[in-house]
Amino acid sequence: MGQTSSSIVVACDGSDQSANAAALAADLASATGQSLRLLSVFPSTQAERMAIRGVQPESIEANEEQYGQEMFDVARKALKDKVEPTEEVLLVGEPASEILKYMENHPDTHLFLGRRGHSLVRSLTLGSISEKVIRHATGPVTVVSE
Repeated sequence: MGQTSSSIVVACDGSDQSANAAALAADLASATGQSLRLLSVFPSTQAERMAIRGVQPESIEANEEQYGQEMFDVARKALKDKVEPTEEVLLVGEPASEILKYMENHPDTHLFLGRRGHSLVRSLTLGSISEKVIRHATGPVTVVSE
């Protein structure tokens, strides 16, 4: 066998939409018996800015950990004890890219993420994380906007 069973993964960014995605994912995980993982990405641009300002690597790592815990705390609160996450994954990099790499490396993943609803102009010029993930995802993605 060797293949891992399918799991539900929630991309956590601390937003209300992300919390709503976590709640919906918890309902599905509870109903299907699938495992639920929490995933957050510390933006590499933030780490780079800290490094440029001369922040020591240990402090950057501590900041990354704190960021992850804050994102996971919001998601865990939204789960309302429906299901216990089996893992919390904190990555560093460009969020859409890191989420897509995670999905490629975990092919049996059903991703849930919130859509923040940026303006049309911003979405067209920069693209949103959810749009990039949907466009290039290698597995199922559920986007929650409310």
